[in-house]
Amino acid sequence: MFENIGLAFQGVWSHKLRSFLTMLGIIIGIAAIITIVSTIKGTNEQIKKNLIGSGTNTVQISLNRDGNEYDLQWSALPEGVRTVTEEDLSELRKLEGVKEASAYRYRSYADGIFYGNTAYSGALYGIDSHYFAANNYIINSGRGFTADDYTKYRKTAIVESTVASSLFNGEDPVGRTIEIMSEPYTVVGVVSQVVVNEPVINNLQDYYMYSAESGGTIFIPDVCWDISYRYDEPQRVVIRAKTTDEMATAGKAAADWLSENLIQGNTYAYKASDLLEQASNLQSLSQTTNNQLIWIAGISLLVGGIGVMNIMLVSVTERTREIGLKIAIGARGRRILWQFLTEAAVLTLMGGLLGVGAGIGLAYMLSNVMGTPVAISIPACVIAVAFSTLIGIIFGLVPAVKASRLNPIEALRHE
Repeated sequence: MFENIGLAFQGVWSHKLRSFLTMLGIIIGIAAIITIVSTIKGTNEQIKKNLIGSGTNTVQISLNRDGNEYDLQWSALPEGVRTVTEEDLSELRKLEGVKEASAYRYRSYADGIFYGNTAYSGALYGIDSHYFAANNYIINSGRGFTADDYTKYRKTAIVESTVASSLFNGEDPVGRTIEIMSEPYTVVGVVSQVVVNEPVINNLQDYYMYSAESGGTIFIPDVCWDISYRYDEPQRVVIRAKTTDEMATAGKAAADWLSENLIQGNTYAYKASDLLEQASNLQSLSQTTNNQLIWIAGISLLVGGIGVMNIMLVSVTERTREIGLKIAIGARGRRILWQFLTEAAVLTLMGGLLGVGAGIGLAYMLSNVMGTPVAISIPACVIAVAFSTLIGIIFGLVPAVKASRLNPIEALRHE
């Protein structure tokens, strides 16, 4: 075997230009496949990061009616749905894959909020004491909500850093008073969310997807929600999964538990916003086109294989006397067969390695020029090299068989 490999490299090196041109189809095919696969993987990872957002592994669970989210901002209180208690949250934390759970009430576009004569039209959340931990918020200035804020129904508020800069015109909001539905609330702190994966906004659709989150939020204790809004509004629930891969299962388990224990009747149900499923759906939409591109690139491998077969047939013709001599002195047909198969496999293996290198370089070049994400797939590189070697064996089989079956007398007489 090692002798055959040595002879194969010797044959490739003695005909460098011819060998390179023979490998060119393999190189182009493998390079195209590696580039496409790397771009697909990078794009899919970017879709996943964009939808998951801040990378906190959080899943939002909301009340649904007839398959649609029940909007409490414009709708009456639902019948047969009780509120989430601390005991309920404790049970949710026991579910597999759930690291933290929190209940909150919210208005996506709250009205009736003013600082002086300046109106605020962003989001308002009434949160429990676990919300900031569940969503990976940190205190930038001031303080968070204390136990006394909840037990004594203090009308306090915490604002996101984006609100601090927009609503308060650059002033320090801590200690300022804002009005929420004609009730005074004292701002006690400024928070921001620790972002692991920054969403990439490439178009108007992406902008609308993230604009609600980027507009900022004001938080008040959930016990004060009844002061400014309705009493006993059902809450949303947010859970934090232990890992990204557990988001889907943990979210569904929590939604099912809430539906079974908080709702009477079949009119309403809790449903988790499965962002991983959304990412998977978006990835699937482009997968068909991507597969077609891979198949088109695979045609280059077919062309490269035909080129290998052609050059090996030429090689057999050129080395007919050599083959006849080997057979005449006792070399078996199997040894001749393996010699030419090895040479074809080495030729395509080298083409595969060069193709992988070219594909990686091309993928990064396109990433820099076009701004497309890229992620190199090591399994794809290994499979590509193995596949290129297999092509050499398949297309080198016919020339190798022809060489092994040569008549030694006729081969020695060949000119």
